[in-house]
Amino acid sequence: MLEKYIIGIDQSTQGTKALLFDEKGTLMRRDNLPHRQIVNEKGWVSHDPQEIYRNTVRVVRNLVEDSGIPKESVQAIGISNQRETSIVWEKESGRPVTDAIVWQCARAAEICERIGNENAERIREKTGLRLSPYFPAAKIAWILENIPGAKEKASEHKLCFGTVDTWLVYKLTGGKFYKTDYSNASRTQLFNIFELKWDKDICHLFGIYAEDLAEVCDSDSYFGETDFEGFFDRPIPIHGVLGDSHGALFGQGCLETGMIKCTYGTGSSIMMNIGEQPALSSHGVVTSIAWGINGKVNYVLEGNINYTGAVITWLKDDMKLIQSPGETEELCRKAEQDDSLYFVPAFTGLGAPYWDSKAKGALCGITRTTRKMEMVRAGVECIAYQITDVIRAMSQDAGIRVQELRVDGGPTVNGYLMQFQSDIADTRVLVPNVQELSGIGAAYAAGLGIGVYDEKVFNGLMRTEYAPCMEVERVEQKYAGWQQAVKTVCTK
Repeated sequence: MLEKYIIGIDQSTQGTKALLFDEKGTLMRRDNLPHRQIVNEKGWVSHDPQEIYRNTVRVVRNLVEDSGIPKESVQAIGISNQRETSIVWEKESGRPVTDAIVWQCARAAEICERIGNENAERIREKTGLRLSPYFPAAKIAWILENIPGAKEKASEHKLCFGTVDTWLVYKLTGGKFYKTDYSNASRTQLFNIFELKWDKDICHLFGIYAEDLAEVCDSDSYFGETDFEGFFDRPIPIHGVLGDSHGALFGQGCLETGMIKCTYGTGSSIMMNIGEQPALSSHGVVTSIAWGINGKVNYVLEGNINYTGAVITWLKDDMKLIQSPGETEELCRKAEQDDSLYFVPAFTGLGAPYWDSKAKGALCGITRTTRKMEMVRAGVECIAYQITDVIRAMSQDAGIRVQELRVDGGPTVNGYLMQFQSDIADTRVLVPNVQELSGIGAAYAAGLGIGVYDEKVFNGLMRTEYAPCMEVERVEQKYAGWQQAVKTVCTK
């Protein structure tokens, strides 16, 4: 009998990965291709959508060829994508009108300022999101206002708008399918998460026609089919689409209300599943849609932190305190245990739950015992402190005590950080034996969508557990010191 395989495509900020899963949901192989990071003299960050599409086709071909599996054994494709990165393209030709504006890029800040505070709360009450150039609404508006001919083509309904998932679905299906899923739609700042539809009033604020936006579907639904430009002998269905953080939540098996995950990357995304009823946050996090699966929509609370893994990169590349991230664990363990040093990494302000864009970074509590080891440890520990801030905010909003935190991402290999995270957040921390959680989530959604998998697939991950062991008084003392350090940099 022919073995059945699912391919997960994880289109991230740095590159595109293709992941091969067998019929048990086991990750068998991975291939990846990077794409250019286009940064101009103003600091604007862009990607070439055509390059991303070409890499997607190529990396899937490489995966199948290198694995040696029969092409006909591939049953479905799932896609996870970098969220908020925004693309506008011509309906007829499929050509982008300009490069994609990456989620990190804040060039649309003036548009948000112009829309103004009088609309910010109305936008939050409908979309669950704070008005920000981080989201696609303002990015798309910037393209329409600044790219010659774009506004005119939009007025004639000749343009398509979307995040990377919508672009890939459109291109892979030869323009036959113009769709997105609930998770990605909820991050555009154009989607009413309570009524589950594009909000015409908010779209109008940003100069966008709601009727020109993609069809919004369940995350495990049928998004068309593709032969990857003739590579496959028959078209393969695209049967799963999820934003990367949502894919990681799904891949972690956080299917029940109150379950929470944290992805440790350049920044960090902390997400809590809050079930089938949305609730707006009053503690500095945002509300989004987790996914639509099997006809049911689940919601999440989410907090995004700008600098977590990027702090380690800063310690290495800019401060020259370490030569590789792997050194940090040993240095942390050698550092003076009772040192009072705190590092607040507000390089570009503070994200959730503080939302202070004017805050500046600080190194607080330097004493005569402060050395390189203590500085490195302060950089590592600030990751856990920031994540604990968000977990506490979510617990207050949801009225749920977090029992366990499921984590993924490169920094989770640091045993010191994981134990410290467990101690400071006062919760068990579970580290899986694989790191491709976004792609896993998309592949699982696709496999479930076509019936190759059932929910037993979530039991396949092996996890290392860290449990709290620090004395309660010491935890309280350390966390209070962190809060005091944050107060010294906040401007609000």
